[in-house]
This record gives sequence, C-alpha cells and structure tokens, in this order.
Amino acid sequence: MEENKTMNEEVLEKTDSLDNVNSNEEVKDESLSKEDSSKEEVKTDSDVKNNVDDNLLKDEIHNEEDLKRIKELEDALLLARADNINYRKRKDEEVSKKLEFANEDIIKDLLPIIDNFERAIDLDDTNLDDELSKFLSGFKMIYCHLVDVLKKFDVEAVDKSNVEFDSNIHQGVLTEKVTGMDAGLVAEIMQKGYILKGKVIRPAMVKVSE
Repeated sequence: MEENKTMNEEVLEKTDSLDNVNSNEEVKDESLSKEDSSKEEVKTDSDVKNNVDDNLLKDEIHNEEDLKRIKELEDALLLARADNINYRKRKDEEVSKKLEFANEDIIKDLLPIIDNFERAIDLDDTNLDDELSKFLSGFKMIYCHLVDVLKKFDVEAVDKSNVEFDSNIHQGVLTEKVTGMDAGLVAEIMQKGYILKGKVIRPAMVKVSE
C-alpha cells in the first residue's frame, strides 16, 4: 500500500515537472513570437518610411524637371515675342520707306519732260518781245509749275558747278582742262541730277576739270 502511494507521488511529481517544462516552453515561444512581431513591426515602419522618402524624392525630381521645363517655355515665349516685335518693326520700316518713296517712279518719269522744257527755254534770248519768247512764255509757266511740284515732294536739283566732284551725286562724262579752275572740280552741268528725300534718284552728268 505504501509502495503504491510512493509510486503515485513520484508520477505526480514527474507530471508536474513536465507541466512546468511545457509551461516554460510556451512562455519562451510566446516571448520569441512577440520579439519577431516587434521586429516585423519595426521593419514595416522602416519600409514605410523608406517608401515615403522615395516618393518625396521622386516628387522633388519631378518638380525640378517641371520647373526647368516651365523656365524653358518661358524663355521660348520671350524669344518668340522678341522675334515678333523685331519682325513688326522691320515690316513697319519697310512699309514706311515704301510710302516715303512711293512717288519715286512718277518723279523719275517727269525728269525727262523737265529736261526738255529746260532745253526749250534755253533757246530763248534776251529779246522778250520776239515770237520765240512769246511762244516760250507758256513753256516757262508750265516748267515753273513742274519745279514747284518737285519741291512739294522734297526733290532737290543737283545743278551747282565749280564744286568738288562727288561720285555719289555726280557722273563724270567729260574731263577738260579749264583755265583758272583746280582739277577735280565740276566745270559744267550737262544734265541736272535730282535727290528725293536724301536719296539720289538721278546723278548729275557733269564735265570735270583736269
């Protein structure tokens, strides 16, 4: 009887010991599980932070690229505006110049007529009572009107002699040694030249002294 009791007690002790071992293992497993869970949480938080940083960096890069693109577009727009302004200025200048010299062709056509009037008037003498003078009086009136028209449109005659030869307004057709005149001077106007608003529309044909 006592032996059975002793054996039962030993069995109970072993059972309690096993229960304690199992309990310790469960505690250990639970502790390890919590530790792993904590590591996973820490790792997850770190991953989230890294992802956020990556997204912010990407956004910053995109913003810099957008700002750069905007700057390029603004520069292109300014350049286009400047080109447009310069183009309009050039066109305005061209139109203004065309309008300024719009009568050039008509005036050029009038010049030979004026030349003929001058040749006819040069035939007149000092006797104003003869038939030629009376006939030419009408020519003189028309000629004076034509000259007034030229002045109205800012046309100047190149008709001065004894001045230095200027290839810009003179066309030398003859050279001649003239007594008392230095070389290189305009000795005679053979055909008048004309200047329209500073532009030579016909150089004067002249004789130049040697």
